[in-house]
Amino acid sequence: MPLTSPNFLSHADRVLAARRRYFEEGVLPTGVVSDVVFQSWNRCHRAHHEPQSSIEFQPVSVSRSQLALQKNRELHEAWLNELPGIGSALGSTNCSAILTDASGVLIGVTPNIWPHLNVMPVAHRLGVNLSEELVGTTAPGLVVRTGKAASVHGAEHFYDCVSTMHCTAAPIHNLQGQLAGILDISCEGHRFHFDPVTVVGLYAASIENRLLVAQAKEHFIVRFQFVPAMVDTPMAGLLGFDESGGLVWLNSMASTLLRMPIDPAERGPCTVEDILELKPSQMRALANGTLSELCLIQGPHVHLRCHAKAAAVPPISTVALASLSPAPQPVGSLEEAVLADGYLPPNSLKEADADLIRKCLAECQGNVSSVARKLKVSRGLIYRRLTALSIEPSHFKPK
Repeated sequence: MPLTSPNFLSHADRVLAARRRYFEEGVLPTGVVSDVVFQSWNRCHRAHHEPQSSIEFQPVSVSRSQLALQKNRELHEAWLNELPGIGSALGSTNCSAILTDASGVLIGVTPNIWPHLNVMPVAHRLGVNLSEELVGTTAPGLVVRTGKAASVHGAEHFYDCVSTMHCTAAPIHNLQGQLAGILDISCEGHRFHFDPVTVVGLYAASIENRLLVAQAKEHFIVRFQFVPAMVDTPMAGLLGFDESGGLVWLNSMASTLLRMPIDPAERGPCTVEDILELKPSQMRALANGTLSELCLIQGPHVHLRCHAKAAAVPPISTVALASLSPAPQPVGSLEEAVLADGYLPPNSLKEADADLIRKCLAECQGNVSSVARKLKVSRGLIYRRLTALSIEPSHFKPK
């Protein structure tokens, strides 16, 4: 067998070869890329996009970005509460985590402190639209399309200019079982050195749980798992019942554990008696937060806690994290939102500030007045920042 046989190539090489043969010769990449990636390639191809074309990751307008933040305020607050944990988990990697709304518009991002990278500092900015129609095949774009978790590695991206990227994304659902947002973890230049599916799935579940609890009204919230130690973790199933015992909503984990559709239209009417053999009065009696053990209908025993909505609180393990992130304040620009939104590891605020100003100076060719207008601050403030950070604007003027 010749060494050029695909059996001797790495997976990345096989994807690259299959991609080239598909776009140049029309040979289907069967068995090399997943069907969801191939279908994305197809859609991009039918839209007359060219893999060799460049992408301009232009943010949407400031007004639309602010509208996206306003419409997704509870989702954004849930993200902010998980941001310290995400920042800590990714702090020693060159990975970036982002949050988009259901359409793929980026509304949350961890700060990028690796200036040597090419794609992430440009693509991971608040307001950038990562939908398939604009940037081709990416993990967030696939989640927008399918509503399911997705990974896109290297040459699996439609456009050549982002083939150095590796991204994994997971959906976040709202109270109606609809896609509310997408959490994505990306790295550039190499594959992940850890399991990104597990990490992104864990934090997406935690954000989803916070969002559902925040959106729930006069509901009884039941947390359950087969293992008691997991009841107060993001891996718990969550069920929301109304006063009469009717199931109003459930989270993704409960949907998996109970094999029950998350969309209310698909699962039909269901009550607490149908799931836990409890009458509404018994459920109300359990709503004191104590750990209980019950049996699922035709299923094994589960451990659970029940709270009335007024008493529902985050798990003890995450209360401290929530206290670190105050409620977001209204932002006046995308750049201000970046600074307000991003979790910064210790001692990195100055570096992030300097990086932002250098980036704006480069874009404005060293014109301080233009930088001030872009950041919506006074020119005097920019000059004070330049002095404090020892940045010389003349270095950014065209030679």
